[in-house]
Amino acid sequence: MQPDDLDVGTLALFVGFAAADAVQERLAAEGYDDLRFSHGYVFQHLIEDEPGVGELADKLGVTQQAVSKTIGELERLGYVERAADPRDARIHRIRLTARGRDAVMAARRLRAEMEERLALAAGRGRLADARDVLVAALDALGGTVAVRDREVRPPR
Repeated sequence: MQPDDLDVGTLALFVGFAAADAVQERLAAEGYDDLRFSHGYVFQHLIEDEPGVGELADKLGVTQQAVSKTIGELERLGYVERAADPRDARIHRIRLTARGRDAVMAARRLRAEMEERLALAAGRGRLADARDVLVAALDALGGTVAVRDREVRPPR
């Protein structure tokens, strides 16, 4: 099968996989070799907020046990930390550490560099057109709100 034979959704998915792999490889080379693609689903909720485990589980649509396990792993790796809620000591807020924030900034920079590479390869106008088509497709398929609200979940 050739890429031209694929439907747009599958092609967009495979482009996303290839882009994610490229960023992961570069992140690993910069010292973040312990991060996985799936960690991004957690990170998206820690960039502007410090949710508790229960809140995070609700946002991700998974169990509190699953979130606790992932947070424990990210904590051991130095990307997140737990802090007591100032209003309720029973609740621990999850937040990015300096290393976690640095990893987010590195990933953003690497994605921007990849975007520049794509613009050079395809042409800026064609890349802008492709982005417009993908944004329209995302909207038509009902995914815009999840992206805007940082509530993208792993596929079922």
